[in-house]
Amino acid sequence: MLSTEAQVHTLANGLTVVLAPDTLTPVVAVNLWYGVGSRNERPGRTGFAHLFEHMMFQGSAHVPKNRHFEVVEQAGGSLNASTWFDRTNYFETLPSHHLELALWLESDRMGWLPEAMDEEKLENQRGVVLNERMQRYENQPYGDWDERIQRLVFPPDHPYHHTVIGSVEDISSASLADVEDFFRTYYVPGNAVLTLVGDLDPGRALEAVERWFGGIPGGDAPPAIPGHPDPGPHIGGTLRDRVEADVPLPRIYLGARIPPFSHEDFYAADVATSVLADGRASRLYQRLVREKGVAKDVGAFAFPLLHGRSFLLAWVTGYPGADPAVLEEGLIREMEGMADVSADEVARAVALEETRLIRQVEQLASRADLLSMHQLYFGDALRLNGEVDRLRSVTPEAVRRFAAADLGPQNRAIVTYVPREEL
Repeated sequence: MLSTEAQVHTLANGLTVVLAPDTLTPVVAVNLWYGVGSRNERPGRTGFAHLFEHMMFQGSAHVPKNRHFEVVEQAGGSLNASTWFDRTNYFETLPSHHLELALWLESDRMGWLPEAMDEEKLENQRGVVLNERMQRYENQPYGDWDERIQRLVFPPDHPYHHTVIGSVEDISSASLADVEDFFRTYYVPGNAVLTLVGDLDPGRALEAVERWFGGIPGGDAPPAIPGHPDPGPHIGGTLRDRVEADVPLPRIYLGARIPPFSHEDFYAADVATSVLADGRASRLYQRLVREKGVAKDVGAFAFPLLHGRSFLLAWVTGYPGADPAVLEEGLIREMEGMADVSADEVARAVALEETRLIRQVEQLASRADLLSMHQLYFGDALRLNGEVDRLRSVTPEAVRRFAAADLGPQNRAIVTYVPREEL
């Protein structure tokens, strides 16, 4: 098992603070997770969480526009943010003697962002997000795969039905009042986890956090997640979407509903994706790339999502002129073949996953992210220490059961991309 040490404290306003000292290097990672993502968006308001990630760098009451980036980088640090289905996170890594600089910046935008918001900043960032959507979805080959897969895997009333980036119409119609309401609803101490990892004294660090964050009002509990979070265990058949587009090669995406991250069976699904596509010894690579020579690349991933069901994604990219039906047949054959997975295959996959996890824990920034995740999702930052044991507990029988239950034709969403010029 892992042996990460951490203290967990809760301020009077509800902010959860995780402190994990590591004095090997004079660096500290500051990681702030908010319990808000695309899952919290209502019909007509998609893309708000991601839009707000951009707005959070437009200045706050005591920090001018873009100054957040400037002062952290001038101090020798790095920073960024990301939005996903179940959370939004903001993070800095910087020399440990600049810890309070990061705390000041994060506390100012948590407590005093609305005072700095205006129509000009909103319009500017709305344009940035719309341009990002155009670059990533409309103008990039296969760019809308997630939008298409999510629509098939999850019904319209499920919080994972729509993409994180949202629709053009919803982003375009967002008003300043909408954005401010979204902030006051979700960006409050009681809906956040602040994790500090690195060269710090826990007592002094907690005093600094209290000094910078303690005066921010805790806020009300966020409203319930909209829609119906439990869509049922399976899609109910095989749903398809065929896309004739300006893509260089034919590609097949296959999605399936799987147990959520909070369920013990998620780990069998996670290990199954490694058996399928992790490295050159994986099933898909061996059969479709090396032996049959019909595929250029393969991949598979189990999304660690929380609500009702999560989903597994696998894909195969063919060579020019490849028959999509052959690619799909090969992908499905290997997925269904997981019913006879061997002990050696599972042991290899578990070792790969364990190595990947340990490397993440070795890095201060990713360790802070993992501690924030486990605290926000499960109320237990040190649950992280049991992740290796949970992976090691996955048996060949568990993977076989998962494959038999969740990888059949009753639970498939298939998106096929075909180059336009080949039609």
